[in-house]
Amino acid sequence: MSLISQPEVTETAAVKTPRNLFDRYEWAGAFGDLGTLIPFAMGYIVIMKIDPLGLLVAFGILFICSGLYYRTPVPIQPMKAIGSAAITQAAVITPGMVWGAGIFTGIFWLVMGLTGTLEIISRIVTKPVVRGIVLGLGLSFIMEGIKMMRSDFIAAVIALVITFMLLAGRRIPAMFVLLIIGLITTLVRSPELFKELSGIHFDFQLPRFVLGQITWSDFVKGTLILGIPQVPLTLGNAVIAITAENNRLFPERPVTEKKIAVSQGILNLFSTLLGGIPICHGAGGMAGHVRFGARTGGALIILGVVLLATGLCFSSSILLIFKIFPLSILGVILFFAGLELAAFARDAGSEKSDYYTLLITAGFATWNMGAGFIAGIIIQELFKRKVFKV
Repeated sequence: MSLISQPEVTETAAVKTPRNLFDRYEWAGAFGDLGTLIPFAMGYIVIMKIDPLGLLVAFGILFICSGLYYRTPVPIQPMKAIGSAAITQAAVITPGMVWGAGIFTGIFWLVMGLTGTLEIISRIVTKPVVRGIVLGLGLSFIMEGIKMMRSDFIAAVIALVITFMLLAGRRIPAMFVLLIIGLITTLVRSPELFKELSGIHFDFQLPRFVLGQITWSDFVKGTLILGIPQVPLTLGNAVIAITAENNRLFPERPVTEKKIAVSQGILNLFSTLLGGIPICHGAGGMAGHVRFGARTGGALIILGVVLLATGLCFSSSILLIFKIFPLSILGVILFFAGLELAAFARDAGSEKSDYYTLLITAGFATWNMGAGFIAGIIIQELFKRKVFKV
């Protein structure tokens, strides 16, 4: 049985609908990646003091462009290694260094894609390694989701049960109910939010270019401290895994590692120009969108318009708006995205060595995606050369 949440649309049926759709399932799937987007965005805005205007406008435009170009839910996500390091080390990392890392990331993936280097890498990566990366990412999402759910475990359990029941249904997309549960939970736990939400006000602004604010020192430090450590994670998750997931789910709209790499290069240079953050096409984001109903790029366009309008008109009130989404419900969303990823790692191969490669890759990937990728390649070659036997 497929774990995809819109039962009447299967992977086979997806071939019949290559155009973008904007039905209720696309609307529900549009919000399937909030579990990663909102926490990282809040961290950048609150701790790093990144201007929400540029961050939201960049995300909005790039979501729209991704939906229009790919016509599948190829997501736009914060880069997790860069984001985690920047937020947890905010005392020594500046916004300029974050933007410097974005410039390095953009240039790096453009070069990797345009020179054909990724084609060489992709040829040596077997299915067990790819599935191991996907499984490791899925397990990481599940564990992180459970951690977030602990902030209000009762509400999270109720949301989990209702979501499982609705995912098999035809009429009501689970995401809509999750968002309602989240709003009710927030207002019950924090009734003073009623009054705070009245502070949301229209404040139209246009983003400013930040290129002139980035110094050579920002670029060098951002590259060494933030950009380079992100590369293995992006390679495993946002190049190899997303390509495999897209082509498995949407064979009528295939992508290549080269296309994804070049795309990430362009979107990072554009995001940095507007004062946004380093971003990627993470496989977990696609899992989240698909899990809650998305089948086309329409979901991305919907979310992009919402983020663009919010950034242009309500960026000064964004932290109040984010309060509507409780951490426990975001954890539920992330949990189901993890399940969607992990469940599809089952076709790694029929040999025992395939499963060993899968599990070793996944095990290391739950710690570090780059380490998982390297460990998987090593064990794959050792089995191939019969150095190890199982």
